[in-house]
Amino acid sequence: MPPSPPPKRRGLMRLLYALRYSLDGLRAGWREPAFRQELVLGVVLLPAAWLLGRTWAEMALLVGAVIAVWVVELLNTAVESVVDRIGPEWHSLAKRAKDLGSAAVLLSLLFAGGVWGAALWSWWRG
Repeated sequence: MPPSPPPKRRGLMRLLYALRYSLDGLRAGWREPAFRQELVLGVVLLPAAWLLGRTWAEMALLVGAVIAVWVVELLNTAVESVVDRIGPEWHSLAKRAKDLGSAAVLLSLLFAGGVWGAALWSWWRG
């Protein structure tokens, strides 16, 4: 007999459990090399956002681009985990799901690179 789902929590306990699940997700992400590399690079880039951004909107865009890469990478890892959980055999839909997740990561990286490249170009030009 499969285990029963955990009981529904309410109020502050629900928030505390949600925080714990989120931290578990970040720890799981840290075990993925791609997320770890993007996180380390992002930690270097975030302080630079305050140096490159001339307005709060520019700083927010620079920071948001980095965070978007992290979010998309975590979602891609979640998709890959679910696909791998279903089974190790090759299937065209499993490949499609993983390819779509990978494409989403690529687009987020291109977006972040474009935002940061434009900010660096603007800063360099004075």
